[in-house]
Amino acid sequence: MKINALDIRPGNVLDHDGKLYLVTKIDIIQPGKGNAIIQVDMKDIRTGVKTNNRWRTQEPVERARLDEAEVQFLYAEDDQLHFMNSESYDQYTVDRTLAGEGAVFLQDGMTCTMTLHEGTPLTVTLPATVVLTVSEAEAVVKGQTAASSYKPGVLENGQRVMLPAHITAGTKVVISTADGSYVERAKS
Repeated sequence: MKINALDIRPGNVLDHDGKLYLVTKIDIIQPGKGNAIIQVDMKDIRTGVKTNNRWRTQEPVERARLDEAEVQFLYAEDDQLHFMNSESYDQYTVDRTLAGEGAVFLQDGMTCTMTLHEGTPLTVTLPATVVLTVSEAEAVVKGQTAASSYKPGVLENGQRVMLPAHITAGTKVVISTADGSYVERAKS
Protein backbone atom coordinates (compact mmCIF):
# COMPACT_ATOMS: atom_id res chain seq x y z
CA MET A 1 0.00 0.00 0.00
CA LYS A 2 1.54 3.30 -1.08
CA ILE A 3 1.47 6.20 1.36
CA ASN A 4 3.08 9.65 1.37
CA ALA A 5 6.31 9.83 3.35
CA LEU A 6 4.62 12.47 5.54
CA ASP A 7 2.17 9.79 6.78
CA ILE A 8 4.91 7.51 8.15
CA ARG A 9 4.57 6.92 11.90
CA PRO A 10 6.70 5.02 14.45
CA GLY A 11 5.56 1.40 14.53
CA ASN A 12 4.77 1.27 10.78
CA VAL A 13 6.43 -1.45 8.72
CA LEU A 14 7.84 -0.28 5.38
CA ASP A 15 8.73 -2.41 2.37
CA HIS A 16 11.92 -0.70 1.10
CA ASP A 17 14.52 -2.17 -1.27
CA GLY A 18 12.89 -5.61 -0.94
CA LYS A 19 13.27 -5.68 2.85
CA LEU A 20 10.85 -5.04 5.70
CA TYR A 21 11.74 -2.25 8.11
CA LEU A 22 10.11 -1.29 11.41
CA VAL A 23 9.97 2.51 11.83
CA THR A 24 11.41 3.51 15.22
CA LYS A 25 11.65 7.32 14.93
CA ILE A 26 10.79 10.10 12.51
CA ASP A 27 12.02 13.69 12.18
CA ILE A 28 10.64 16.31 9.82
CA ILE A 29 13.35 18.64 8.60
CA GLN A 30 12.33 21.99 7.14
CA PRO A 31 15.31 23.70 5.53
CA GLY A 32 15.29 27.45 4.96
CA LYS A 33 14.83 26.92 1.23
CA GLY A 34 13.18 24.07 -0.59
CA ASN A 35 10.75 21.34 0.41
CA ALA A 36 10.50 19.65 3.78
CA ILE A 37 12.23 16.28 4.21
CA ILE A 38 11.31 13.42 6.52
CA GLN A 39 14.16 11.46 8.12
CA VAL A 40 13.17 7.97 9.24
CA ASP A 41 15.13 5.76 11.65
CA MET A 42 14.21 2.13 11.05
CA LYS A 43 15.27 -1.41 11.84
CA ASP A 44 15.34 -4.41 9.50
CA ILE A 45 12.79 -6.85 10.92
CA ARG A 46 14.71 -9.99 9.92
CA THR A 47 18.30 -8.99 10.77
CA GLY A 48 17.81 -6.23 13.36
CA VAL A 49 20.22 -3.90 11.50
CA LYS A 50 19.37 -0.24 12.11
CA THR A 51 19.41 2.30 9.29
CA ASN A 52 17.95 5.68 8.41
CA ASN A 53 16.56 7.08 5.21
CA ARG A 54 15.32 10.45 3.93
CA TRP A 55 12.35 11.15 1.67
CA ARG A 56 10.63 14.29 0.43
CA THR A 57 7.34 14.62 2.32
CA GLN A 58 5.16 14.01 -0.77
CA GLU A 59 7.25 11.09 -2.06
CA PRO A 60 5.38 7.75 -2.17
CA VAL A 61 6.60 4.99 0.17
CA GLU A 62 5.46 1.37 0.26
CA ARG A 63 3.86 0.39 3.58
CA ALA A 64 3.78 -3.37 4.18
CA ARG A 65 0.47 -5.10 4.86
CA LEU A 66 0.69 -7.21 8.00
CA ASP A 67 -1.76 -9.78 9.31
CA GLU A 68 -2.22 -10.91 12.90
CA ALA A 69 -3.34 -14.39 13.87
CA GLU A 70 -4.09 -16.06 17.17
CA VAL A 71 -1.81 -19.07 17.49
CA GLN A 72 -1.48 -21.80 20.07
CA PHE A 73 1.96 -22.88 21.27
CA LEU A 74 2.45 -26.61 20.67
CA TYR A 75 6.03 -27.46 21.66
CA ALA A 76 9.69 -26.41 21.49
CA GLU A 77 12.38 -28.41 19.75
CA ASP A 78 15.98 -27.17 20.10
CA ASP A 79 15.83 -23.52 18.92
CA GLN A 80 12.57 -23.99 17.03
CA LEU A 81 9.09 -23.19 18.36
CA HIS A 82 5.98 -24.84 16.90
CA PHE A 83 2.64 -23.00 16.76
CA MET A 84 -0.79 -23.74 15.28
CA ASN A 85 -3.27 -21.17 13.95
CA SER A 86 -6.42 -21.46 16.08
CA GLU A 87 -8.77 -20.83 13.13
CA SER A 88 -7.16 -22.40 10.04
CA TYR A 89 -5.09 -25.07 11.86
CA ASP A 90 -2.01 -24.05 9.83
CA GLN A 91 1.20 -24.90 11.66
CA TYR A 92 4.23 -22.62 11.87
CA THR A 93 7.77 -23.47 12.89
CA VAL A 94 9.72 -20.36 13.88
CA ASP A 95 13.09 -19.53 15.38
CA ARG A 96 13.08 -18.94 19.15
CA THR A 97 14.34 -15.36 18.61
CA LEU A 98 10.96 -14.32 17.11
CA ALA A 99 9.39 -14.72 20.57
CA GLY A 100 12.15 -12.65 22.20
CA GLU A 101 13.31 -13.09 25.78
CA GLY A 102 9.78 -14.08 26.85
CA ALA A 103 10.15 -17.44 25.05
CA VAL A 104 11.20 -19.03 28.37
CA PHE A 105 7.64 -18.47 29.65
CA LEU A 106 5.90 -20.39 26.85
CA GLN A 107 3.62 -23.15 28.11
CA ASP A 108 1.87 -25.92 26.19
CA GLY A 109 -1.43 -24.67 24.79
CA MET A 110 -0.65 -20.98 25.49
CA THR A 111 -2.44 -18.58 23.13
CA CYS A 112 -0.12 -16.02 21.52
CA THR A 113 -0.42 -13.44 18.73
CA MET A 114 1.66 -13.94 15.58
CA THR A 115 2.34 -11.13 13.09
CA LEU A 116 2.60 -12.39 9.51
CA HIS A 117 3.66 -10.82 6.21
CA GLU A 118 2.36 -12.75 3.19
CA GLY A 119 2.13 -15.91 5.31
CA THR A 120 5.65 -15.58 6.75
CA PRO A 121 5.84 -15.18 10.55
CA LEU A 122 7.63 -12.00 11.67
CA THR A 123 6.99 -11.81 15.42
CA VAL A 124 5.33 -13.77 18.21
CA THR A 125 3.76 -11.82 21.09
CA LEU A 126 3.11 -13.63 24.37
CA PRO A 127 0.35 -12.72 26.83
CA ALA A 128 1.37 -9.91 29.23
CA THR A 129 1.49 -12.26 32.24
CA VAL A 130 1.77 -15.97 32.98
CA VAL A 131 0.99 -18.01 36.12
CA LEU A 132 3.83 -20.25 37.37
CA THR A 133 4.56 -22.22 40.54
CA VAL A 134 7.55 -21.34 42.73
CA SER A 135 9.75 -24.44 43.02
CA GLU A 136 12.40 -22.95 45.35
CA ALA A 137 12.36 -19.95 47.65
CA GLU A 138 14.89 -18.93 50.26
CA ALA A 139 13.82 -18.79 53.88
CA VAL A 140 12.73 -15.47 55.37
CA VAL A 141 15.39 -13.66 57.38
CA LYS A 142 14.06 -12.41 60.73
CA GLY A 143 13.18 -8.72 60.55
CA GLN A 144 13.13 -8.76 56.75
CA THR A 145 9.33 -8.40 56.56
CA ALA A 146 9.35 -4.92 58.16
CA ALA A 147 10.30 -3.29 54.86
CA SER A 148 9.31 -4.32 51.37
CA SER A 149 12.23 -6.55 50.51
CA TYR A 150 12.66 -9.31 47.99
CA LYS A 151 14.40 -12.69 48.10
CA PRO A 152 15.64 -14.89 45.24
CA GLY A 153 13.48 -17.76 44.06
CA VAL A 154 13.26 -20.28 41.22
CA LEU A 155 10.14 -20.92 39.14
CA GLU A 156 8.95 -24.26 37.78
CA ASN A 157 10.50 -23.46 34.36
CA GLY A 158 13.94 -22.89 35.96
CA GLN A 159 13.86 -19.08 35.73
CA ARG A 160 15.26 -17.10 38.66
CA VAL A 161 13.07 -14.29 39.98
CA MET A 162 13.00 -11.93 42.96
CA LEU A 163 10.00 -12.66 45.20
CA PRO A 164 8.44 -10.92 48.22
CA ALA A 165 9.35 -12.39 51.60
CA HIS A 166 5.90 -13.98 52.18
CA ILE A 167 6.10 -16.22 49.07
CA THR A 168 7.14 -19.82 49.74
CA ALA A 169 7.84 -22.87 47.54
CA GLY A 170 4.66 -24.30 45.99
CA THR A 171 2.93 -20.89 45.74
CA LYS A 172 1.48 -19.91 42.35
CA VAL A 173 2.59 -16.44 41.25
CA VAL A 174 1.88 -14.12 38.30
CA ILE A 175 5.01 -13.20 36.31
CA SER A 176 5.38 -10.48 33.65
CA THR A 177 6.52 -11.99 30.33
CA ALA A 178 8.06 -8.66 29.26
CA ASP A 179 10.79 -8.55 31.92
CA GLY A 180 10.34 -11.71 34.01
CA SER A 181 9.43 -9.83 37.18
CA TYR A 182 7.01 -10.81 39.94
CA VAL A 183 3.58 -9.14 39.61
CA GLU A 184 1.38 -10.69 42.32
CA ARG A 185 0.32 -13.86 44.02
CA ALA A 186 -2.02 -15.86 41.74
CA LYS A 187 -5.66 -15.87 42.75
CA SER A 188 -7.08 -19.37 43.16
